[in-house]
Amino acid sequence: MGQSIPLVCQDWANTKAAYRFFSNVGVSEADILAGHFQSTRDRSAATEGLVVVLHDTTEFSYQSEKSEAIGITKSVNCGRDKAGRLTSHTVAAS
Repeated sequence: MGQSIPLVCQDWANTKAAYRFFSNVGVSEADILAGHFQSTRDRSAATEGLVVVLHDTTEFSYQSEKSEAIGITKSVNCGRDKAGRLTSHTVAAS
């Protein structure tokens, strides 16, 4: 996770296969995740009592004088400061 496809695939044949897979209109995210979702439903149904589901919504904010060095993807509105001025922070690719 977080690496480029060519780096993860390690060679040209695997990289080419990955790009073919991702561009296949017959494959959707829902199709890929369907088995995972069904297994999760089955495990939850087989459990007696409370099921706790953890969800990570972590967001990292990097501050740097040279924002191009951290790979800017967008600037996000953070609201207003005490003087009423709009504030924002940079969100970088992970």
